[in-house]
Amino acid sequence: MAITDILSAKDIESALSSCQADDSFNYKSFFSMVGLSSKTPEQIKKVFGILDQDKSGFIEEEELQLFLKNFSSNARALTSAETKAFLAAGDTDGDGKIGVEEFQSLVKA
Repeated sequence: MAITDILSAKDIESALSSCQADDSFNYKSFFSMVGLSSKTPEQIKKVFGILDQDKSGFIEEEELQLFLKNFSSNARALTSAETKAFLAAGDTDGDGKIGVEEFQSLVKA
């Protein structure tokens, strides 16, 4: 399954262009612009499955750093500060990674 099966290529392009500069990524505005915050829990779960590159059931810090590249191979990696802030926002149980329920809550925040 491709991410464009769930999200529109036009919305993805627009969302990525809004955070091209280092330290300009904001997960709330990104999720909104890309159209993810208006998707069903099942659709959000499918996107989580794409982002969970190693299929561990969690999105770890290394996967978060490459978060934008899941939407386009030309996208940049998140900076260390962006990655840590993103992880802190999503990791509600403090285990150092984001599970599917945490991701769904983060998207809907």
